[in-house]
Amino acid sequence: QVHLVESGGGLVQPGGSLKLSCTASGVTEQITSMGWYRQTPGKDSEAVAIITPEGRRNYKNTVRGRFTISRDDNKNTIFLQMNNLKLEDTAVYLCYAVVWEAGATIGVNVYGNGTLVTVSS
Repeated sequence: QVHLVESGGGLVQPGGSLKLSCTASGVTEQITSMGWYRQTPGKDSEAVAIITPEGRRNYKNTVRGRFTISRDDNKNTIFLQMNNLKLEDTAVYLCYAVVWEAGATIGVNVYGNGTLVTVSS
């Protein structure tokens, strides 16, 4: 099994920055891509950013240029640097990992419990 723990959320003013971290434990060799979703009450979950094992990145259009995803494979950790935060970035941010169990034909997303980011003046 893979277990994910996020940290780094908090309260920040508009225009401010936060850096989220997500550390994986367990059978980490089964992990391929990792990324971040976010959830806001009353709205569908949004995919925010993803990074592949090769380091390719993709972002939600509204965060591209403001957010940067990175990974440290030695520490089984990914990061989300969030700059120029806006009110609409307020959400619970959940880390996820695409896990390929032995013999599986498809990867399965495993999620952390999330960390709350509140952007408010």
